[in-house]
Amino acid sequence: MNKPAIVKPCNEKTFQQGNVYCRYDSDDVSVFAPEMLNGDYWQAKNAIVGSAQGRGTTWFIATENAAGILQNWVLRHYYRGGLIGKVVNDHYIYTGIEKTRSAREFDLLKTMRALDLPAPKPIAFRVSKHGLFYRADLLSSRIQNATDLVGILSKQEIDEQLWQKIGQVIKTFHQQGIYHHDLNAHNILIDDKDKVWLIDFDQGEQRNNQIKWPEKNMARLLRSFRKESHKITDFQWREKNWQALLNGYQS
Repeated sequence: MNKPAIVKPCNEKTFQQGNVYCRYDSDDVSVFAPEMLNGDYWQAKNAIVGSAQGRGTTWFIATENAAGILQNWVLRHYYRGGLIGKVVNDHYIYTGIEKTRSAREFDLLKTMRALDLPAPKPIAFRVSKHGLFYRADLLSSRIQNATDLVGILSKQEIDEQLWQKIGQVIKTFHQQGIYHHDLNAHNILIDDKDKVWLIDFDQGEQRNNQIKWPEKNMARLLRSFRKESHKITDFQWREKNWQALLNGYQS
């Protein structure tokens, strides 16, 4: 595989106050406040332009920078899944800033952008410590004029060429050792120019080997297509589409 990327330097700055630690890209955020990692902050500014529901609410934000340029961002709070999530909800054991969920995803997004991979740009993250635990938030760029693959297939088919392109894009991530912990049909976006993007890299990482995990990544994606096809009436996916995707991945 290719060697791990050397991340290009950016104008990254740190904010720390009490039990709150943040990092942000000052090219995108000229005046930073930790409250920018709260949904309430943007609601008060009437900057919320949409939302999506998963384990929690993901907020879509439209705001102007100091130069009057419109910025479109996504704000996500980290929630636990599974049975443990019903007990501790959004608290994680703290073992150092660099091991927190938000710091790891921020750094991975930074690495992928340096590799010119089609993934969101990291804007800022926050970690709030509470004794032995922490809570986390991430602000990243929003992919413009894009729809997730489940949303598209709920309404229409896509052609074989686009299925192949999806496979080719996933391959480019795997060739760079990018492991996506939750590769599923919701985390694949297609924009209005048919460009394919991957999002939501929580618990992802760049790995030095490609033994077994790419195969497991692809098996997880196949399970997600089959799951959605049973959940959604007239979901426009067939097994032959998976073969087209594989043809692109293997090309």
